Amino acid sequence: MQKTPISSITLDTREYLIKRDDLIDPYLAGNKYRKLYKLVHTQKERYKKIISYGGTQSNAMLAIAALAKSKGWIFEYYTKPLSQRQREQKMGNYHNALGLGMQHREVPLELYKDYIASLRIHLDRESLLIDQGGADTIALEGLEVLAQEIEAEDLEFDAIATPSGTGTTALFLARALPHIRVYTTPSIGDVEYLKQQMRSLWEIPENLVILTPAKKYHFAKPYKEFYDIYKKLLDQGIEFDLLYAPLMFQTLQKQTDEKILYIHSGGVSGNETMLQRYKKLKKV
Repeated sequence: MQKTPISSITLDTREYLIKRDDLIDPYLAGNKYRKLYKLVHTQKERYKKIISYGGTQSNAMLAIAALAKSKGWIFEYYTKPLSQRQREQKMGNYHNALGLGMQHREVPLELYKDYIASLRIHLDRESLLIDQGGADTIALEGLEVLAQEIEAEDLEFDAIATPSGTGTTALFLARALPHIRVYTTPSIGDVEYLKQQMRSLWEIPENLVILTPAKKYHFAKPYKEFYDIYKKLLDQGIEFDLLYAPLMFQTLQKQTDEKILYIHSGGVSGNETMLQRYKKLKKV
């Protein structure tokens, strides 16, 4: 893969540089490509099966499905029970992952936590378990490559920003670039929850700054202000995801004033179903 290009956008008169990791691949793109970089470059003979778990509209789920298909690996994905709407939906990440060969396994709600914990116990040498959202130390290599790309560009900026689900990308990118401030903000849960997730992987470096959003938002719920930011960015010529990017940009606009290099996390494949929800709820 060639290094991804840099674009420039203006959001309410403020300029941002954008690292276009969204252009890597329709499915295996953005921070998911970086997290799975080591596996992308792993010989297909090394594994026969990849196992993961999480939500049914997960970007990581879709990325792993695309990777597994390219390698000829079986991909088993465990979730809590689906709603009838999810079963019938013919679009979005879940539908696309099934089309790529993902084998979906539903686990009863009351058994889910213990069942997921048991997955690691029963692994054989030809199987790999990837934790929810790609929160794994295998992501180190890909984020170090991203850091090398950024430094090679010799750009003028004051800080880097990338939104957080599990916090893996922000954590390992900050580790790889100790001389650069890295901003992130929690999209799922609060700051303390995000720190717990990060510390389960690595010590949090001093140059990683976690910004607290001005108000509490429920993850994946449609918000008019998020759509407004999405539309302003789209009008600049770049589509961002509707789950993570709007909150990150909103927080950067309110709490920072430096020149920012924003790492595009991809995830736009999930916009198809999110935009449907926005229209249904008359948020657009």
